[in-house]
Amino acid sequence: MKIVIIGGVAAGASTAARARRLNEDAEIIVLEKDKFISFANCGLPYHIGGEIKNRDALLLQTPKSLKATLNIDVRTGHEVTNIDKHSKQITVYDQQQEKTYVESYDKLVLSQGADALRPPIPGINHPKIFVLRNIPDMDAIILQIDQGAGKAIVIGGGFIGIEVAEAFRHRNMDVELVELQNQLMPPLDIEMACDLRYHMESKNVQLHLGCAAKEFIDASGKVNVILDNGQSLQADFVVLAIGVRPASKLAIDAELAIGDRGGIKVTGKMQTSDPDIYAAGDMVEVIDTVTGETTQTPLAGPANRQGRIVADNIFGRSSHYQSTQGTAVVKVFDMTAGSTGASEKTLRRLNRPYQKVYLHPSGHAGYYPGTAPMHIKLLFEPKTGIVLGVQIVGYDGVDKRIDVFATVIRAKMTVFDLEHLELAYAPPYGSAKDPANMAGFIASNFLRGDVKFWYAEDFPNKMTKGILLDVRSHKEFEKWSISGAINIPLGKLRSSLNELQQDKPIYIYCRVGFRSYLAYRILLQKRFNNISILAGGSKTFNCFYCNDLATGKPGVPFVSHAEEKLDKTPSVLNNI
Repeated sequence: MKIVIIGGVAAGASTAARARRLNEDAEIIVLEKDKFISFANCGLPYHIGGEIKNRDALLLQTPKSLKATLNIDVRTGHEVTNIDKHSKQITVYDQQQEKTYVESYDKLVLSQGADALRPPIPGINHPKIFVLRNIPDMDAIILQIDQGAGKAIVIGGGFIGIEVAEAFRHRNMDVELVELQNQLMPPLDIEMACDLRYHMESKNVQLHLGCAAKEFIDASGKVNVILDNGQSLQADFVVLAIGVRPASKLAIDAELAIGDRGGIKVTGKMQTSDPDIYAAGDMVEVIDTVTGETTQTPLAGPANRQGRIVADNIFGRSSHYQSTQGTAVVKVFDMTAGSTGASEKTLRRLNRPYQKVYLHPSGHAGYYPGTAPMHIKLLFEPKTGIVLGVQIVGYDGVDKRIDVFATVIRAKMTVFDLEHLELAYAPPYGSAKDPANMAGFIASNFLRGDVKFWYAEDFPNKMTKGILLDVRSHKEFEKWSISGAINIPLGKLRSSLNELQQDKPIYIYCRVGFRSYLAYRILLQKRFNNISILAGGSKTFNCFYCNDLATGKPGVPFVSHAEEKLDKTPSVLNNI
């Protein structure tokens, strides 16, 4: 058996290693057009920023090490230029020898990944405009900094754009970031991205949201970036981080089936339309776990699993790739953002029924130092309670919870199942009622009819004929309140019922939703029937409607039944 693998990073290296473990006698050749194989491309921004000191730490394997440990023939600087699927041969250009040769195969694996987008914008070929996909890209950017660059412009506010912007700030550079959407992290729903925006601004990253670069102009070796809103920005260099497209030209030329998104169509066995040619990684189209749609999700985890599945099937093992749910996490200075499953905007686009709740639990027990509130958005089916998607933004414990929710979605569990999860607890690590449990309690209460919600996007239209009731303390109310609200602190509500009209809708809110829920239960049992509470409280509200208290800094952990005592803490009053 002769296996030829085109591309030697995540999926390709995983395929080769698994193939060798399954068969000691197979001939395995890996052809990589660049100089490096199996490198940690997700670590590139962190070496730029200095968190990863040693460049060699990113080089996980070398051709020599793979030959020694796995007897794999790895050829770097070898670019495949043509696939002849009928004769089962490929044409290869050896860059060092400057010659072309033909290589045969029994099984061929395509794993070239994806290429960084460089749209046809005037001036896009300026020598000071870079992308970040590989080691040479990283080296070129570091060279600019080492030569004295003091300011950079990042185009794109997704994973790479945010990580690169942070890296530049760690190198004491001035940074401006341009994003076409009116939010950072477009995969997130807009309100969940707001805390990231506030935080990045607090770290002196200047953001230009809702606009695009329309031209790049040389300015004596620097770059002027002309935006479509008329602004002109200037920097020593620019990094493009606006997305990727599958590197599928070889597959197209070989007349393999290509999907609507430009990725290679594959079966669950990762076979292309030619049964002797497999494909894996960023270049293939997969099925979305939640929506069932065909999608393309360039993530390292799926790429590595797909490579393993390719090798299994080459050697007759029944192994299938099921779906991709897009579980992802990103560090944003001191914050972390994570998501899994479908977003609200995706569910809206598909016209799929859903409900949502928000909550702000802490990363671990609030009385143990070092935690802060996180912001969780949980999306679920109205009838069954099956979890459809989760987004979390916070400071500690985000990655742990997003992994829990990712498992829940993969297992098609419900919000009622969340109530019963038994998760590890000790004060430094969690809470007796874990955030995942709390999300389940709130969503289950909603589905059982124990509570009704109103949402920040309902303001102000829905409130015009009702009473907007703030049940926080007087100090909190005086510091900030939603326009038009009246203030009756929770502790005084039972003695102040005569101040409320039973025939009017009452829209209750507090800081995170807990006091509102207690007020809701009081009013409901006192025969107030048209009542609802603000999902996520004022902390979620202020992700829709920014104010001076949205500082981008950690808030004070919520403590149930003791929130009004916290108004003696200045940071409670000064931070939403």
